[in-house]
Amino acid sequence: MFRGSRVYHLPEEETLDRDALAQLQRRRLAAMLDEVLAANSFYRRKLGGLKFDPASDPLDRLPFTTKAELQRDQADRPPFGSNLTYPLDRYCRYHQTSASTGRPLRWLDTAESWRWWTECWGIVFRGAGVAAGDRLVFPFSFGPFIGFWAAFEGAVALGNMALPAGGMSTTARLRYIIDNQATVVCCTPTYALHLAQVAAEEGIDLAGSRVRALIVAGEPGGSVPATRRRIESAWSARVFDHAGMTEMGATGFECLHAPGGIHLIESQFIAEVIDPATGRASAEGAGELVLTNLGRRGSPLIRYRTGDLVRLVRGRCGCGRHFVRAEGGVLGRVDDMLIVRGNNVFPSALEAIIRRFSSVEEFRITVTGANAMADLLIEVESAGPSEGSRLDREIATAIRNELHFRPSVQVLPPGSLPRFEMKARRLVRV
Repeated sequence: MFRGSRVYHLPEEETLDRDALAQLQRRRLAAMLDEVLAANSFYRRKLGGLKFDPASDPLDRLPFTTKAELQRDQADRPPFGSNLTYPLDRYCRYHQTSASTGRPLRWLDTAESWRWWTECWGIVFRGAGVAAGDRLVFPFSFGPFIGFWAAFEGAVALGNMALPAGGMSTTARLRYIIDNQATVVCCTPTYALHLAQVAAEEGIDLAGSRVRALIVAGEPGGSVPATRRRIESAWSARVFDHAGMTEMGATGFECLHAPGGIHLIESQFIAEVIDPATGRASAEGAGELVLTNLGRRGSPLIRYRTGDLVRLVRGRCGCGRHFVRAEGGVLGRVDDMLIVRGNNVFPSALEAIIRRFSSVEEFRITVTGANAMADLLIEVESAGPSEGSRLDREIATAIRNELHFRPSVQVLPPGSLPRFEMKARRLVRV
């Protein structure tokens, strides 16, 4: 526990028991639907003829919302689509998705919705022990992708010093972190590792810096044990995983008490898990995460299929919250699942094995073919010049022993593979 840290940002919400939390969700759902169905043409078309009592009816009486549906709506009604509850002059923030799964979604927020974003980030920060006096660095591009935009303004709203680090080289960012005595860094797991690699090359003592926490997002790596250990070892700091989506909001956070998993902010979202094949919903267990945001009324999402695979577990956490917990964070993406020689494999499972090899600096997975006949080539970049045949054999054997197939593994010299500031794109399909 960090000395002087506040555990909660909104204790009146974060300390509710399950029954009280469910009642709060239903009240907020009712208020949101009243406002949205009065003016939002997207949801009026979807839900206008449906009889639904938000106080008592099962949520699965409402239809899912999908990314493909939103993309079609924006294509048919350019540029912003019809999922807007208010006139355009009420909207003051523009962001777009990273387009990792196709055409980017454009997303608008009102001032009220943006304040809601920053409140959610207040919960994330307090969950990670961010306290008065912490200095937070945000090494990302500050472009139209949401990235850590709301996190930056959430830190300012808490009264913390927020240090922008866009438009800098990695070496300059490292000096900036050291010189300004930053205590918290917000970035992707991939970039945290890249910062550590460059620090080692430049002789910068990262472990001796004032940084004591990294809040990572954008990829599963923050809850992948081997990746997490590597970051924490290089920085001598605690990793806190975070989950969020441009179109949904800042949805989840890791608390001080239970590493390697994410609480979903159930005072601001309703979480379900479904069987991706049948759509059958439940309150916990393994499957695809479905979320409804309750405070982003200007551009809401109701029963949104996130495409994220999770394992939800309910119960009171040692941190005092009853928020549902995604064990192991986001386990993978529904559309990223690979079928290799009859085995279902997610890239995060491969990362969990590859990152155990300390000499691997970066990697890329190339998939050729489709379905059960797919072949996998794993390219790994080695820190050492003579790792070659030993390293490729060891990685291939570890994958065979744990995932029951043997991929092709190729060792590349240092600097061969691309580096990423935001979401890494290590999976290539050809």
